Amino acid sequence: MNVDIKLHKEDLPDQLDLGDNIAVDCEFMGLNVDRDSLCLVQISTGNKDAHIIKLDRETYNAPNLKRILADKNVSKIFHYARADLLFIKKYLNVQVENVNCTKIMSKIARSYSDKHGLKDLIKEFTGTDISKNLQSSDFGGELSDKQIQYCAKDVIYLHQIYHSLKKILIREKRDSLYNRSIKFIHTRVDLDLASFNSDIWAH
Repeated sequence: MNVDIKLHKEDLPDQLDLGDNIAVDCEFMGLNVDRDSLCLVQISTGNKDAHIIKLDRETYNAPNLKRILADKNVSKIFHYARADLLFIKKYLNVQVENVNCTKIMSKIARSYSDKHGLKDLIKEFTGTDISKNLQSSDFGGELSDKQIQYCAKDVIYLHQIYHSLKKILIREKRDSLYNRSIKFIHTRVDLDLASFNSDIWAH
């Protein structure tokens, strides 16, 4: 697949129209939100494109990006939204609105499988076998061509996966359960920020 990839410094360009339905992913320096910073945000419109924003980690001044993320009229598709929203809220100081999460969709829709990673969903619904070898690479410095390609692949398939999972949810009459579950996402992020990382519903 030929992908139109654009790397932006610090923020999205002024006047860039991404439409009202985007896929979003993030890259961090690690998984500890109190120690590891947010480095990149990737966005795709679903039209074989990827906009990769390399953030200024001193200021996190990105008004155009923040405006889109907070816009209730723009639908955002994430995979494992819990982590991305956590880092976005911590470092960009934004609560992302109108969120969908393909990992939560997969866990509710695909009860026939215990594999809900992005690589597995891409393989099942697009037939493409991607590599996740660069998942743990250093995204804080200069980006290599391979890292940029990796970042793009994390968002360009999300629209197709979302629509495939939505069909299963509707067919299996689990769409209402998903819709009610995703409403909890902001509370789950706030619990993570308050260091309640375990399952609060457990005995």
